[in-house]
Amino acid sequence: MSRGSNWLRALASRNTLTDYPASVAVADGEVGNRAARFIAVVPDADNPFPRARNGEVGLLEGWGLAKAVDEVIQADAQSASKRVLVAVVDVPSQAYGRREEALGIHQALAGAVDSYARARLAGHPLIALLVGKAMSGAFLAHGYQAQRLIALEDEGVMVHAMGKAAAARITLRSVDELETLAASVPPMAYDLHNYASLGLLWERLKVSDANQPDAADIARVRECLSQAVEDIGSSTDLSGRLGAANRAASSQVRDLLRTQW
Repeated sequence: MSRGSNWLRALASRNTLTDYPASVAVADGEVGNRAARFIAVVPDADNPFPRARNGEVGLLEGWGLAKAVDEVIQADAQSASKRVLVAVVDVPSQAYGRREEALGIHQALAGAVDSYARARLAGHPLIALLVGKAMSGAFLAHGYQAQRLIALEDEGVMVHAMGKAAAARITLRSVDELETLAASVPPMAYDLHNYASLGLLWERLKVSDANQPDAADIARVRECLSQAVEDIGSSTDLSGRLGAANRAASSQVRDLLRTQW
């Protein structure tokens, strides 16, 4: 059992649905007094794509995520109260492989992103709960479209564009040298403190056990999810991420683009 599957089971009040790939866990429940759908990508040792057997987001996962979200959009299209969507995030990477590339992993992951974005724009409160790794294209496909990002305060929760070993190879450094660089360059760091300095995290939560949450942990996260839904209100954009000191350049670029256009 992965962190993602443990937290999904803990937070959802109903059994996981079965009409999805084994690596895409979907369960319906509630957030506060609102109906909600919880979605996680989980390990599947029998995945027909070997590169996606440890929780990576690949072809089946991308299209499975899109399906789980699209069902909610269509079912709630005429409803005044849209269901909450909670992406439970514990993804080590997208699935790297020749078959994935040949069969269009870029389209599968884009399909997931598109569904999440359309749900948000349609009025579904979208929250990402980071309980483990949130890495690379996997996080972009599953969770990054959320209006509010909530992370557990735990060493096992990491956010980055790529794993440390891969980043060290790309930058022609050792892992130790990379960590030294990350201490002074927040976007290069993996820890939540530096990630939060970019203005992307809405909340960090301390729990007693990020792997096996107890009743108090679950209650704390449930309450935070409810507060996030209230904070989102009727907003459908991602403007809540702007304003942090380490995003000053991003804000300046946006202002310049707005002026030119």
